[in-house]
Amino acid sequence: MSLRCLMLVVICVVFITTETVSGQEVNVFGEVGGTVSFGSTSINPPVSSIIWKHRKSTGLVVKVIEWDLDDGFSTPNLGFRGITTLNEKTGEINITKLNFEHSGPYTIDINSKEQEQRFNLEVLARVPKPEIKIEKTEMKPNAVYLKCEYNETIIWKNSAGETLKGSPHTPKGELITAEKQGNPDVFYTCTLKNAVSESTSDPVFERDLFEGKI
Repeated sequence: MSLRCLMLVVICVVFITTETVSGQEVNVFGEVGGTVSFGSTSINPPVSSIIWKHRKSTGLVVKVIEWDLDDGFSTPNLGFRGITTLNEKTGEINITKLNFEHSGPYTIDINSKEQEQRFNLEVLARVPKPEIKIEKTEMKPNAVYLKCEYNETIIWKNSAGETLKGSPHTPKGELITAEKQGNPDVFYTCTLKNAVSESTSDPVFERDLFEGKI
């Protein structure tokens, strides 16, 4: 093989390896007040020390929890003390009583060497139970606007179980147009959803949208 061909092969291998390393970020979601666990799928023995670190929103990097063969476990940061545990055999970290301050990237050092894999934790509040607002218009007496004014992902459904496409609503949320079907038992719901929870509104029935017109 010529020197030029050999150089091309080496360049290709380096490029592929870099792509693999750059993709070592894992997104993790947790609910306020809840519990989350994450970590490496496996660690190679022998292991003499493990340190988990967290980069706060201010940019400051703090030690979350650490373990070493001689001194055992330690939780240096008050924000994690009493709510964080570490499995020294797997490297998995467990955090309870989550709050928004726990959001951000986490890294793990094993035997004083930072691992390639990073974990980005986002702590989210449970979505509220939505309320559908009704807006009637004189221009369309046989139709009304139903509004769900929230920032989360919104899913509209009707009593047939069909998912309905909503339109953006200013300043936030979505709306749909509900047209009179002539059936008082037809209803619509709005569901809010995020990565950790979902909640559905009470149904809004056609008989309450078009009083005296059914």
